[in-house]
Amino acid sequence: MENNKSFLWPEGILIALLVLCGVFSLAFMMLLRPNTSEAQSKQSINIKDVAANVGTQQRIEKLKAVMLTSWQQEAQVKGLAYAIPSRFQGAIISAAKLTQGEKVIALTFDDGPWPQTTEQVLDILKSNNIKGTFFVVGQNLKNYPELGRQIVAQGHVIANHTWHHWYHFMNPQAAAFEIDRTEDLISQITGVKTNIFRPPGGFLHNGLAAYAKGQKYAVVMWSADSTDYKLPAVPKLINNVIKDSKPGGIVLMHDGGGNRSRTIQALPEIISHFRKQGYRFVTIPELLEMEDTDQKLLAHKKQ
Repeated sequence: MENNKSFLWPEGILIALLVLCGVFSLAFMMLLRPNTSEAQSKQSINIKDVAANVGTQQRIEKLKAVMLTSWQQEAQVKGLAYAIPSRFQGAIISAAKLTQGEKVIALTFDDGPWPQTTEQVLDILKSNNIKGTFFVVGQNLKNYPELGRQIVAQGHVIANHTWHHWYHFMNPQAAAFEIDRTEDLISQITGVKTNIFRPPGGFLHNGLAAYAKGQKYAVVMWSADSTDYKLPAVPKLINNVIKDSKPGGIVLMHDGGGNRSRTIQALPEIISHFRKQGYRFVTIPELLEMEDTDQKLLAHKKQ
């Protein structure tokens, strides 16, 4: 009997230990379950957060697209995005040929948008109820996008003047970069797709004009040069514009690229002179549309 008791005692201890181990194991597993559940919950929350962020981003992109479309439609309604007559697509224009002798002239401004100066030009034009044509430099538009929007919002025409305003010869790839990049930015910022181009410095043989013509841009030069970039005295600047101006003419001035304070001083007097002479102010697309209509009437009369 003694032998049996001594054998059963360790066996009882062993069973007790096994039971205790089982209890501890069960308790440990129960402790782990909330953590696992919490991790799963966190994972679920993270997935929801990601999905929410993606949804928000998609809604933002849709809103941007709607706003851009709205801006483009507004530009179209204002007549700022209409097509250039086909006869001028890929052509070089220095002035309009108007057989009816209507006294109209186009004021154009290069090298902006430019801090302060562009806004001053816009204020002068607004106070005189005049619409102009602004040939913008891409990198300036990138730096001052609000001025670009202001140009369009006030009913003026915005046009392409390359990205860097370089004069040197460019191969087709470089020319494409200069013109296409600026066109894309104009469209992105203002909602207007322009097909009007002016080569920097008026250079027609450095690759830029050739590329623009191939892309069906109207390559717009000028008939009256203010030479304001040379900083002449204000009376000289005014005389430069007046002496070479005729009906259908295109005036070159600058709102950017340097100190244009003399242009700001001269502009009201230039406007006053033309008005006293009976001139009406038009944008480049309006001027080209007038010539196109004039030429069609002339052709019809000859038939």
